[in-house]
Amino acid sequence: MIDATDLELLGRLQSDARISNAELARSLGMAPSAILQRVRRLEERGVIQGYLTRIDPGEVDRALVAFIHLRTNETLMDSEIPREVARLPGVLEVHDVAGEDCYLVKVRVADTDALHELIRRGIGAVAGVVSTKTTIVLKTHAERFELSLPPAVN
Repeated sequence: MIDATDLELLGRLQSDARISNAELARSLGMAPSAILQRVRRLEERGVIQGYLTRIDPGEVDRALVAFIHLRTNETLMDSEIPREVARLPGVLEVHDVAGEDCYLVKVRVADTDALHELIRRGIGAVAGVVSTKTTIVLKTHAERFELSLPPAVN
């Protein structure tokens, strides 16, 4: 069970994953050993799934964002298609969606040539993919990585 202290701890870690254990303890009014124990417990339970470094995509030639709607001919619920697509370079997210399409895929690549290659030679080569429909992002106004956590209630 996630308690109010865990929620506060998660919120602080989410906004600054490099915060020191001592600073976390100070900000939550707890002993560093208690904070370390909580963090380890949250990691073991899979609540904290990892720590990452956010990189400016433009600085590493990955400025183009696109969303690709995939339609497949799959009939089995345990399809390999999403796993195969997720392994392709440039693919960030693969979502199983309701509606006309089967999957929504978020990709980040260098340019339209790289997008063309990914769609034609990558996604198009996955067995079972019938069609794609692509939306290219012209400008991103908001992109959040932090979850909106529920209020901490004691």
